[in-house]
Amino acid sequence: MTNSRRRDLRALLLVATALGSLAARGVSVAQTAPAATTTEVVVTAAKTTRSAVVLGGVEMQKILPGINPLKAIETLPGVLFETADPWGNNEQNESIFVHGFSTQQLGYTMDGVPLGDQQYGNYNGLSASRAVTSENVSKVVLSSGAGALGVASTSNLGGAIETFSSDPKHQFGGTAEQVLGSYATTRSFLRIDSGDSPYGALYVSYLHQDARAWDFHGHQRGDQVNAKYVHEDAHGKLTLYGDWSQKVEPNEDATSFGNQQTAAAAGFTPYTRPFQYPNLGQEIASLNTTASTGTPPAAQGNNFSNYFSAAQRRDALTYIKYDYNVAPGLTWSNQAYYHNQYGRGIVAGPTNQAGLPALFATYFPSLIVGGSSTSVGSLQNIANLFGGTGLEVRTTEYHINREGLLSNVNWQLGQHNIEAGLWYEHNESGQHRVWYPFSKANNDLTPYDIPSGASVLTQDAVNFKTDDVQIHLQDQWRILPTVLLQAGFKSSLQTASNDVLVQQKNLPTVAVPVHFPTGSITTNEGFLPQFGAVWDVTDHEQLFANIQKNLRQFIPYSQGGNFYGTAPWSLGTQAAFDLFKQTVSPETSWTYEGGVRTHRNVDLGFLTSIEGQASYYHVDFSNRILNVAPYNFINPAPSILVNVGGVTTDGVDIAGTLNFGSHVHFYDAVSYNKSTYDSNYNSGISNGVAVVVATGGKVVPGTPDWLNKTILSANFGPFEAQVNGDYIGKRFATYLNDLSVKSTFVVGLEGSYVFNSLPVTWVHSAKLSVNVTNLADTRGVSTLVTTSASGGYQAYPIAPRMAFVTLTAGF
Repeated sequence: MTNSRRRDLRALLLVATALGSLAARGVSVAQTAPAATTTEVVVTAAKTTRSAVVLGGVEMQKILPGINPLKAIETLPGVLFETADPWGNNEQNESIFVHGFSTQQLGYTMDGVPLGDQQYGNYNGLSASRAVTSENVSKVVLSSGAGALGVASTSNLGGAIETFSSDPKHQFGGTAEQVLGSYATTRSFLRIDSGDSPYGALYVSYLHQDARAWDFHGHQRGDQVNAKYVHEDAHGKLTLYGDWSQKVEPNEDATSFGNQQTAAAAGFTPYTRPFQYPNLGQEIASLNTTASTGTPPAAQGNNFSNYFSAAQRRDALTYIKYDYNVAPGLTWSNQAYYHNQYGRGIVAGPTNQAGLPALFATYFPSLIVGGSSTSVGSLQNIANLFGGTGLEVRTTEYHINREGLLSNVNWQLGQHNIEAGLWYEHNESGQHRVWYPFSKANNDLTPYDIPSGASVLTQDAVNFKTDDVQIHLQDQWRILPTVLLQAGFKSSLQTASNDVLVQQKNLPTVAVPVHFPTGSITTNEGFLPQFGAVWDVTDHEQLFANIQKNLRQFIPYSQGGNFYGTAPWSLGTQAAFDLFKQTVSPETSWTYEGGVRTHRNVDLGFLTSIEGQASYYHVDFSNRILNVAPYNFINPAPSILVNVGGVTTDGVDIAGTLNFGSHVHFYDAVSYNKSTYDSNYNSGISNGVAVVVATGGKVVPGTPDWLNKTILSANFGPFEAQVNGDYIGKRFATYLNDLSVKSTFVVGLEGSYVFNSLPVTWVHSAKLSVNVTNLADTRGVSTLVTTSASGGYQAYPIAPRMAFVTLTAGF
C-alpha cells in the first residue's frame, strides 16, 4: 500500500469514528432540510461598471476550512494562485496572476485597510491570512480589471482583491471548530459572540494551527487572535477591530532547472527540495566530504538541501472606523489604522554556496589563502569562522511601523451619487541582514528559534520612510432609469527616503564599490481617470464598460533584499540612483473592459435558473521596470534598473452558474489570456555592441493562456457535497519562451453532514465535514519562478493528495 493511500485511509477512519461517536450518543440527523442555498460563487457584483466577482466566506470554508482568502479566489475567473501547501499559507512560494498581472502589481485591502503589495518580506503590509482569521471572513471581492478608485493601494495596476471581515452576530453564542488531517494537521478555532445589546456587539476569536510540511520535517504553526466591536444607531456606525498574529513557516527551496542548475549536476532536478532538519549529522556529513570546506555535494549542484529555512512573523493590526450619517443621503466615513510587524527569514545552509565565500572574504580578508576566496584553505578558514560545522545561519530582519487614515464622503444628490475620498499613510520600515555561527555549541538551533548568541557579521541595515497620499473623486449619474454613467479620477503622491545604518562592504580590489545609495524620490501622478457605464438592457441582462488608468509606485526594497529586484534604493551606487531618478518612470496601465451579465429563471426541465458574466478586456501596460544587470557576489557591480517597454494584454472571461432547482448547482469559469511584450530590450554592452534580448512579441512568462474553474455542488437535507476542479494551461518559464511547464488539472472534494438534534442542549448545531485536496494526486509545477531570459527557471511542486476532517459546533 502506498503512503498516499495510507493517508487517505487514516482520514476515512477519522470520519467513520466521528460519525460512529455521534450515533452512539444518540445524535439524530435532522429530518427537515436546511434552507435551500445556491452557490456563493457569484459571478456578478451588481451595478458595477467593472468586472467584479464575489466569493462568500461560507464557500471559502467549503474549499478547505482555514484557507487563505487569496487562495480561495483561485475558483474565480482569470485568477491563478499557486503555492506549495493546500491552505495557501506559505508566503515564500506564493504566486498570484490576474489577467497577466503578477502579485506585486495588484492591490489588496482588508475592511479597507491597505495590505501592501504581498511580496515576500513585505515592506508595507501583511498577508490577508495574517490580517484576519479565515473563519472570520465574510467575503472576498475581486475586481480583475481595475479596482475601485477608493482602493487604498500603490500597486493596483491590474485590479484589486478586497477582503472583508464578518460583523458580530446578533445572538449570544459561540463557534468551536477542530480540524484534523494529513501530516499531523491540527487546527483549533474558537469564537465567542456577545450578541446585540444597547452598547453594541462584540466577538473575540482564537486560532491555533500546526501542520507538518508534506515533504520535510518542519511544522507550519501559528496563533492568531481577532476581536471586533460594532455599535450602530441612527447617528452612525462605530467599528473597532484588532488582530494579533504570530506564526512560523518552515520553507522548502525551489528546484533549479536548465542553466539554473550547475553543469556537473544537470541531471539532478528533484521534484521537491526539502531541508534536512532535524538530521543534523547527515547534513554536516554531506558538507564535509571535501576537506571540511562547507561545500554541498557536487552531484546535487544548486539543488542541494539547506539544513533549514523558515519565515517568522509577528503582526499587530487595529483600526477604528466611524460611518457618520450627516444628513439623509449624506455619509462621512473616517477610518484610522495602525500596523506593527517584526519578522525574519532564517536560513541555515552551507558556507560555500551562492558566492558566499566572496562575501565573507570581503569582511574577513585575512581568511583568503592563495589569493582566492574559493581555495581549499580559504574555504576551510571560512567554515571555521562559522563554527567548523560547514554551516552558517543567515537572518534577514524586517520591521514595519505604519499608521494611516481613510476619509470618504458619499452624497446622494438627486440622480447623482458623489463620492470623494482621501487616503494617507506614513510607514517606517526596514531590513537588515545578519550572519551567525552554527557550531557544536549552538547546534540545537531550530527553524522556530531566534538566534541569541554573538553574530559573525552584520552585512547591512537600511531603514525607509514612505508617505503616501491618494485622493479620489467620482460621480455616478443615473441618467436614465436603466442607464448609469460613472466618471472620476484619483491622484497618487508618494515620497520615500532611506537611511543606511550599516553599509555593505567591498574588497579594495573592486573597481566600482557597491553601496546602498541614499536619497528621496517623490512621484506624483495627479490625474488617473476612470470612466464607466452600466445599462440594464432588460430586467435580466446588463451591459457594462469601464476605462481606467492605474499606477504602481516605486518600492523601497524587493524580495531577497540587498542589490536585487526592482527597488531604486538597491541599485548599488549613488550615481545609478541619481540616474534612475532622472530617467525612470513608474509603471502605468490603461485597462479597457466591457461585458454582459445575466440572471434568469428558466423552465428547462431540471435547469431552473442561470446567472453569469462574460467580459472582454484589453490592457496597455507601460514603463515596465526590469533589473537588466542583476547583482552577484562573485563579480560585484551595480544593478541597472530601466524602463524596458510595455506589455499588451487581451483576454476573455466567461463564468456562469447553472442551478438545477435548489439542490444542485454547477459553476464554471473559462478564461483566455494573451499577454505579450511590446519590444526587445538591451541588457548591456559586450565588446562595444549592445546585447539585445528579443522579447518583442513573446508571451509574459508565468501567465497561462487558458484557465478553467469548475464547482459542482449538491445539498439534500443535512448532506452537502462539492467537487471543484482547477485547470491551468501551459506556462512559459523564460522571457524568450524557449522553456515551458505543462498544464495541470487539480481536483478537490468536500462532503458534510449537519446535525441539528443533539443530546447536549447548549450545543444547538454541529457539522462534520471531510475535505480531500488534489484528489487524483496530480504532480506538476505550482509556483513558477522566472530567473533568466532563456535556458533555465526555478519551480515549486504541487502538494500531494491530503485529507482533512472538520467538526464544527455552534453553541
